[in-house]
Amino acid sequence: MTEDQNALILAEVRRLADAVERLAGPAPAVNVWNAADCFVWAPARLYLQPVPRPNRVALTLIRGVDHVRDILHENTLRFAEGFAANNVLLWGARGMGKSSLVKAVHEDVRRATGVSLKLIEVHREDISSLPVLLDILKATPHRIIIFCDDLSFDHDDTAYKSLKAALDGGVEGRPDNVLFYATSNRRHLLPRHMMENEQSTAINPSEAVEEKVSLSDRFGLWLGFHKCSQEDYLQMIDAYADHFKLDLDRAQMHHEALEWATTRGARSGRVAWQYIQDLAGRLRIVLERD
Repeated sequence: MTEDQNALILAEVRRLADAVERLAGPAPAVNVWNAADCFVWAPARLYLQPVPRPNRVALTLIRGVDHVRDILHENTLRFAEGFAANNVLLWGARGMGKSSLVKAVHEDVRRATGVSLKLIEVHREDISSLPVLLDILKATPHRIIIFCDDLSFDHDDTAYKSLKAALDGGVEGRPDNVLFYATSNRRHLLPRHMMENEQSTAINPSEAVEEKVSLSDRFGLWLGFHKCSQEDYLQMIDAYADHFKLDLDRAQMHHEALEWATTRGARSGRVAWQYIQDLAGRLRIVLERD
């Protein structure tokens, strides 16, 4: 066999090897649990991306949701200590601190107990990969909260079935060291018209609706968030102002904050934070978040 023929054969073998490698996909990444306390799930690489500086506020700065805050904190504390706890669905009004509360409670409980409590965010589009993630997590010694923010499903979306199985179903069940927290603007996670369409076209309408509603039923705790009062809104403003030492006459600050809320058409924790950012910018003060 000539050198040219050997070179051609070698090139062909390399080409085939490259093709097989592309089909196989990238090798699973090595997950380093000590890299952070918060992670983002990247299913394409089976990788938990560390988040060294999570975007969160201190628990003391979250106002107007005292009752649900205490329930979530107690549930998380029990889970961190190794006792029974429930999956939690935080639902309700936009901007009232649902996701902020999850992150703040996680940090507060982690610091208070000294337990290796990890928070893993799973993006909405990666819900179908939950079985793979659970298979990774069940072998770890850590206590883990899987966090799905702004969770909802469209009329043609079947990913909710993966979530149902991950929450409670399946032969193996949910690992004892894993808990699910999710936030949503919808209590039942599915649009009303989807449930109505299912009911009108199904042979047994009530069974079709049960299939959809049963997803929310897999969460043992439903924590409702409602629009805040003017008093609660101003308490949020005052808490932020005191925390960040914003030097402005309190009456003037309240007047501006109420005007700000009026232009946004709502009072909420998010609107309060947006006003504080504007005020700090005008006062040339850098907001250092925990």
